[in-house]
Amino acid sequence: MRLEIPVGDRALVLETGRLARQAGGAVTARLGDTMVLSTATRSREPRAGVSFLPLSVDIEERMSSAGKIPGGFIKREGRPSEKAILTARLTDRPLRPLFPKGYNYEVQVISTVLAADQITPYDTVSMVGASAALAISDIPLEQVIGAVRVGRSLDGEFILNPTYQQLAESDLDLVVAGTREAITMVEAGANEVTEDVIVEAMLFAQEAIRTQAEAIENFAREVGKPKQEFEAPEENPFVAELRERYLDRIKDSIVTTDRRARNEALDELVEELIEGKEEEEAQKIAEAVHELEKEAFRKLYLEDRKRTDLRAFDEIRPTTAEIGVLPRVHGTGLFTRGETQVLSSLALADLGYVQRLDTLEPQTTKRYMHHYSFPPYCTGETGRLGAPRRREIGHGALAERALLPVIPSEEEFPYAIRIISDVLESNGSSSMASVCGSTLSLMDGGVPIKAPVAGVAMGLVKEGDDYVILTDIQGLEDHLGDMDFKVAGTRDGVTALQMDMKITGVSAELLREALEQAKKGRLEILDIIQRTIPEPRPEVSEYAPRVEKIEIPTDKIGIVIGPGGKVVNALQDEYGVSISIEDNGTVYVAGLDGKSVKGAISAIRGMTKEVEAGDIYTGRVVKTTNFGAFVELTPGRDGLVHISRLAPGKKRIERVEDVVNEGDMIKVRVLEVDKQNRISLEKLED
Repeated sequence: MRLEIPVGDRALVLETGRLARQAGGAVTARLGDTMVLSTATRSREPRAGVSFLPLSVDIEERMSSAGKIPGGFIKREGRPSEKAILTARLTDRPLRPLFPKGYNYEVQVISTVLAADQITPYDTVSMVGASAALAISDIPLEQVIGAVRVGRSLDGEFILNPTYQQLAESDLDLVVAGTREAITMVEAGANEVTEDVIVEAMLFAQEAIRTQAEAIENFAREVGKPKQEFEAPEENPFVAELRERYLDRIKDSIVTTDRRARNEALDELVEELIEGKEEEEAQKIAEAVHELEKEAFRKLYLEDRKRTDLRAFDEIRPTTAEIGVLPRVHGTGLFTRGETQVLSSLALADLGYVQRLDTLEPQTTKRYMHHYSFPPYCTGETGRLGAPRRREIGHGALAERALLPVIPSEEEFPYAIRIISDVLESNGSSSMASVCGSTLSLMDGGVPIKAPVAGVAMGLVKEGDDYVILTDIQGLEDHLGDMDFKVAGTRDGVTALQMDMKITGVSAELLREALEQAKKGRLEILDIIQRTIPEPRPEVSEYAPRVEKIEIPTDKIGIVIGPGGKVVNALQDEYGVSISIEDNGTVYVAGLDGKSVKGAISAIRGMTKEVEAGDIYTGRVVKTTNFGAFVELTPGRDGLVHISRLAPGKKRIERVEDVVNEGDMIKVRVLEVDKQNRISLEKLED
């Protein structure tokens, strides 16, 4: 069975019935020559003892899809790439709210990239494929989703599912997923785009998503399996009983600025209620208290119009910003907002330290890197330390995307840039705190960013048409609320967005209101940042390398590199610098002090300068013969001092070695460069 769905001036093609027929549902999704196989399968029995949806989404990248063999020694795909992890998160987030409440069968969605044409990004193709695979399976998903990317042309026109080339020229990279009725997920990077443009792009995306969702629903009606019958578990019998007596006490317990005090109050109530009870009954009572906590939370916000910490709905928590926190580090920023604190540390290096990428995408290097760390102690807990988890990779990528538009170009600032954001305390909005801390560290480190960037996380509590939008949400508001909407940007516009829904979606108009409220909070935070440091420091840290750039003729690159890198390696050893040479003749020289950098640059200029009559050099005698001495003017460039021009006053000598020997340093003047590029020299007095 084949289905074609129009996407702009192209068609997204879905097919089923040919590949992976034993999976619960299997669909190939193709746009251009990018093709993804998406499968959705559930376990035969429910997973006992879980109170969450056991859904896993994995993206399998095949390097053969881009005509490549993996790098390294193993030559086999290893751990998922950052792109694969981010795509898995993009797929998971809009699907998770659409499963029936209480569904506890294990569901596994696997998307395998079979072909990557280097023209069309595969992520939205994979998302639509996953939606279709779930739709035709027996898994009881309540609704299906569509997904598109929106770019913007130079003349301001929106583009559906733009190519890599179109994205490179676009000031907007917006991925939107949703159902027929509403938007359920947003992820975006932007070059200081206004909130109005963002909303227009969402509305533009929503039309295409509606078309996709309706087409997939029709597709599933034709070829889909009968849906599994599933009944939500009965309500915990203790909920109604405890509601009458303890709902007000629970509501009072959650109204506090101290998360630990709130948890202790609820733990005390649970201990009081389960005393003397059997284990199974005690567990149900504890679960009932946590259900009533959510109910009390929603009543507090929608009926009492209060927040748990008694802030106004559009008020940010008490916020401080500090710089220069750590000694010797090239730049540091400590950003504290309520009970969330992030320390961002900047490291600068020469361009030889850019990250090399071995992926399916056309991009091969990354100069600016942002890494986010969330250790267990930041929430007062213990836990395992190890490789970054999906959440950490996702938050780091979001902060990186938020700051990338203000990072100076390689020509303006020839450094590789890495920031580590360590979350030291967390009670909500740590990814946006890492954006703020990183802005501080960049400015403290003398990186000439175009403008400071701040971020704020927005929340939502919604019942029917009644709702409240929350600025700078804390952990409880994220956990019990209906939306986590992160917005980062400068004073002039948005640079990054990420929205997750726990309900089946919201309208673009509600998001417009949230964006405007987020802007107010963002501007307040930018004021705090710029009171701490109004603009980047005029110079990089004294502990950072000094990097200078020069241009040499491309036909002289080989002279500087030398056979097997001999010349450039000798320069690096002699001056204690690092030298990077681009194919276009750009040379970057990095060292810990300006003197060594300038010395190396002088040597490179000398090597690549055209030798002309009258030039004076001090060079090494590299060879003597019975008719003269060969002197190295620059690496790879020798000239001959004839025996008649070696002695003072041009006196005749019998042997060259009576005046000079191999290894001597002598001062010479260029007499002539002939048509065969042979250089004649004369010896000068020192």
